[in-house]
Amino acid sequence: MLDTFDAEAVRRWCVTGLESLRLHQQEIDQLNVYPVPDGDTGTNLVLTVASAQQAIANDAVDGGDDSGGVLRLMSRGALLGARGNSGVIVSQMLRGMADSLTGVGTVRGRALAGALGEAAAAARAAVAKPVEGTILTVASAAAEGATATGSDDLDAVARSAAGAAARALARTPEQLPALARAGVVDAGGRGLCVLLDALVAVVTGQEVRSAPVAVRRPVAAVRETGSAEYAYEVQYLLDAGSAAVERLGAALARLGDSLVVVGEEPTWNVHVHVNDVGAAIEAGVEAGRPHRIRVTRFEDQAGGAVVARRLAGARPVLPPLDPDGRGAVVVAAGPGLVELFGGEGATVTGANPSTAELLDAVFTTRAGLVVVLPDDPDTQAVAGAAAREAQAQGVRVSVVPTRSPVQALAALAVRDTGRGFEDDVIAMAEAAGACRYAEVCYASREALTMAGPCRPGDVLALVEDEVHIIGTDLAQTCRDLLDRMLGGGGELATLLLGADAPPGLGHLLQDHLAQRWPFVEVQIYDGGQPTYPLLVGIE
Repeated sequence: MLDTFDAEAVRRWCVTGLESLRLHQQEIDQLNVYPVPDGDTGTNLVLTVASAQQAIANDAVDGGDDSGGVLRLMSRGALLGARGNSGVIVSQMLRGMADSLTGVGTVRGRALAGALGEAAAAARAAVAKPVEGTILTVASAAAEGATATGSDDLDAVARSAAGAAARALARTPEQLPALARAGVVDAGGRGLCVLLDALVAVVTGQEVRSAPVAVRRPVAAVRETGSAEYAYEVQYLLDAGSAAVERLGAALARLGDSLVVVGEEPTWNVHVHVNDVGAAIEAGVEAGRPHRIRVTRFEDQAGGAVVARRLAGARPVLPPLDPDGRGAVVVAAGPGLVELFGGEGATVTGANPSTAELLDAVFTTRAGLVVVLPDDPDTQAVAGAAAREAQAQGVRVSVVPTRSPVQALAALAVRDTGRGFEDDVIAMAEAAGACRYAEVCYASREALTMAGPCRPGDVLALVEDEVHIIGTDLAQTCRDLLDRMLGGGGELATLLLGADAPPGLGHLLQDHLAQRWPFVEVQIYDGGQPTYPLLVGIE
């Protein structure tokens, strides 16, 4: 049992916390309030803490000689590797702890409690509009639990913080109706509890297991960033019996690693890293009927190398910067979207980027005045962190809070580098805000939505992040969505067809709009985005 939380203890906490997050990664990913297949909070936390751990490993002076110094390295690494709101918040919590413990020679219970208090405060300061029932609530509870002990005993403080956090996590469905409807607790808060349990394990020297949280079993996609031995990620839904799925699991295990088969008869989600893509798909054909097949080549995802290069202290070789030059960075996934935004003169970075990846994209523009379009609510915190980092390095960055690629297209359409930068940003923000957005996807789990209950495989139409229509036929749901949105007015409809859009969907919707809404201008593009067969923008 430790008496002090010294530099070596902080290093062990980082390693142990990362191992624990990896163990619970899939569980945390599944704690999604919306029944769409994009749950990635666990993945984001793993990538963020892995970046923090690498920062310690790469430090030339062996990670610092006091707890505050090591925590500062962790915070910096976590910030550059942060993905999603949860990653940014954890990086700021580490910064708060570092600020509190810098210069403290011996860190005992009261000092640790103070550091957790600073961590909770820094987390709230990082969020423009703090919401209770989230990781912020869990962090505050942990700090209050630690302080309430009034003890200098490290063990007592760590245990009290973890216990208070667990109790606060259990109450999150009472604070957020969306969590209550989905029957889950907050995913970010669950990740923080895993990290606090790892802290208790380091302090006590005893293995502390975080009890898994019961959730409805999803058929969900997990975002990945690479594999050491295999070049491809293969995912598909499979209609098959249980016995066939068992045989499939054995066959895929021989082909690769990171094998996950979840779901229940008759529909399963299959995920594996392989070098032989054909064999992985053929194994699915032998087991049943694979559909919605998705193949990703890890070489096309450069995030890991970018972060590693920055954490190793290597500064990117930048071209000469034009201080008055204008640039735009857009976050997007899908070959069609990349081509569309590139045609508008924007630099495109992949979906769910880290802070470092967005920074690299900003510097690639060679401009001193850059606008960033995050196109996803969960990327806005990362975009804000990247903007602050770029500002410190001489580049002025403004974030236009776009929440969908259709809003980014609307913003870029009014971009005018001939006017002042501030005026241009305002015009782009107004154009984006005037564009109502929606998306269509398949439900990955049972849930109670604003439109009623849904089941796995149902077609969901979400208008500005809320489920408005639940259907069984993709084309009909898309038509119903367009009618509902245009019933509120609109002159221009932009449709982005996804990678899973069936042939002919674009022509079908164009004919429907021509007959039902003849005075509405229609633009249809092949976006190629994953997960969403259709994205809609109405202006």
